Amino acid sequence: MVTQLKSPQKPDVIYPDSDGQPMSDNTKQFRWILIIQQNLAWLFADDPNVFVAGDLLWYPVEGDNKIRVGPDVMVVLGRPKGDRGSYKQWEEENIAPQVVFEVLSPGNRLTEMNKKQVFYDRHGVEEYYLYDPERNDFSGWMRSQGRFDVIDAIENWVSPRLGIRFDLSGEELQIYRPDGEPFASYEEVSRSLEQAQQRAEQAEQRAEQERLRAEQAEQRAAVLAERLRSMGIDPEQL
Repeated sequence: MVTQLKSPQKPDVIYPDSDGQPMSDNTKQFRWILIIQQNLAWLFADDPNVFVAGDLLWYPVEGDNKIRVGPDVMVVLGRPKGDRGSYKQWEEENIAPQVVFEVLSPGNRLTEMNKKQVFYDRHGVEEYYLYDPERNDFSGWMRSQGRFDVIDAIENWVSPRLGIRFDLSGEELQIYRPDGEPFASYEEVSRSLEQAQQRAEQAEQRAEQERLRAEQAEQRAAVLAERLRSMGIDPEQL
């Protein structure tokens, strides 16, 4: 009797959630990553099918855990919100991030950034934006006829996918929402909320003061009317 040997099963591929690299090299890079990620998350907060992530590993090819990259910020339209250890594209209806952002730090090498651009081009990113906050240098690429083309007129460029506008007229990049409101840091948003709350409280206090004055005026009128009646005068006839 011939015994058939079973072919050994291939071990499951492990896709690590971390590449061991820090999210940022300095406070300026970290601040800009947070500003872009948080403001995009707020922009699409009411759309359950837009996933925005920062510093999340993206694996585009099933079975190969070496093909990966961790964009500083990525936006995936058509995928639900929710926590993920990494973005495994084959588990996401094979939808690649449409928009990615990278924020440079002095530690980034030109070769490293070139490799990232090639990766994004190869794996279907539609819009790629690169910002160097130290030099206030902003660049962009957009997919055209199946490959990346540089966006030459980047000043006041409006992202086709996100609807946000990039303004380079100041000392640093300013990004505007479709409604014209600028992207803001958490501290600026928190301060604005506090100021709005203070204005609301002050308006409520003024309304309460007006109500008290109206009640006092009504009470004085009632007392005067009663005095007139005690004198035999009908206040309604005055």
